Amino acid sequence: MFNTNLKEDDDMYYIVETSKSFSQASVDLESAVIRNGFGVLHIHDLGTTLRTKGIAFDEECKVFEVCNPAQAAKVLSIDMRLNMALPCRISVYTEKGKTKIGLIKPEQMLSALSQDAALVEVAKEVEIKTIKMVDEAK
Repeated sequence: MFNTNLKEDDDMYYIVETSKSFSQASVDLESAVIRNGFGVLHIHDLGTTLRTKGIAFDEECKVFEVCNPAQAAKVLSIDMRLNMALPCRISVYTEKGKTKIGLIKPEQMLSALSQDAALVEVAKEVEIKTIKMVDEAK
């Protein structure tokens, strides 16, 4: 598990706490994704999946796979290997009674995988949009 309280992790993550319930934050995130021109490809309900496999897991966690096809095509045209880093993921989860929404910042992640300047620009654009989605859902 990653500790989001560590200072060196702060640059890689964007995580906000919300007073909304887990369910409401999930609904609001899905709406924000669509409003911002992205699509929700899939939602992984990790909490439910773990519990149905017999694992004692008290937290909730949904991972939203989100994509903007035009941006994804730009990334893949620059470096096809980056298909392994797509689509973007935004999570709604609970931690010690608090609901949080977060993501790994696309610019940081993709810059670590490729040094192409055009890729960094696309990643910046995607990061601005995904952070906006999180803030709107908060």
